[in-house]
Amino acid sequence: MIETVSAMELPVEEHLRIRKHRVLPLHPTGKEKRICVVTGTHGDELEGQFVCYELLRRLKAQPEYVKGIVDVYPALNPLGIDSISRGVPMFDLDMNRIFPGTEEGPMMETLAKHIVDDMAGADMCVDIHASNIFLMEMPQVRINEETAEKLVPYGKMINVDFVWVHSNATVLESTLAYSLNKIGVPTLVVEMGVGMRITKAYGYQLVAGLLNLMKELGIWEGEVEQVKEPIVSSDRAVGYLNAEKAGIFLPMVEIGDMVETGDELGQILNPLTGDVEEVIEAPIAGMVFTRREYPVVYSGSLLGRILGGKEDREEEMA
Repeated sequence: MIETVSAMELPVEEHLRIRKHRVLPLHPTGKEKRICVVTGTHGDELEGQFVCYELLRRLKAQPEYVKGIVDVYPALNPLGIDSISRGVPMFDLDMNRIFPGTEEGPMMETLAKHIVDDMAGADMCVDIHASNIFLMEMPQVRINEETAEKLVPYGKMINVDFVWVHSNATVLESTLAYSLNKIGVPTLVVEMGVGMRITKAYGYQLVAGLLNLMKELGIWEGEVEQVKEPIVSSDRAVGYLNAEKAGIFLPMVEIGDMVETGDELGQILNPLTGDVEEVIEAPIAGMVFTRREYPVVYSGSLLGRILGGKEDREEEMA
């Protein structure tokens, strides 16, 4: 059933509505576990839209296997999705920087409060993001060091290729995931694909992982696929590729490729002179998990990331 989580008045008798699709077991007992699947916080991240569709399609096809409550929130920022804007248009803000919100605050902060209140008490939340229009991300879960002990086991169940454990210093306290984890709702942040597009293969991969996670929680009793054993970033270095020159970037590697230190990963070209402005080389050996998709670059532009091995971390700390 479709439910309204929050509704706010807009000019000219219109309303901003946040809605969810709740899937219930055929024979509820009142003791069911609940999972929230969330996406659309950033209006230019559309990978999660396909995930919501495909997950709901499978649950509706086999309702007898649903044993818990599944709440699907496909669009936390509907105005952003409608206008292809990363943030909330008119308000010039990033919605994932205003949680947990407050009833006494401006309209969007009140909306954020209603969202958090609606998800409170859930047994699990999966917050799905895509990258922006510039970068392609390998399917990954990002976890704060503070919650790693609790969340990494769940991250291994969700069929991603990589679990990236971040330091506390890099985690923003105003995100939905941080706010939910703080109130006792275990929340995984998934990053995958690229902005303004849908990568169906990644979508199918994550839906298989969601069903596997739901089975582990006792929410789903249908068949599940064998999931991937992800690489966990603990004790591994991350190498960043940044442009020194401006121009057109042509990559020479794919997401998931293994590279060695010094390997040529791409070139920055000058379309006016016909020259190669810069050859991009791997700073460390490892796996490419982020790659630049938008070709126009400037000095400092992020071109990619490489996950190194444990030996790289040891050398980095020496």
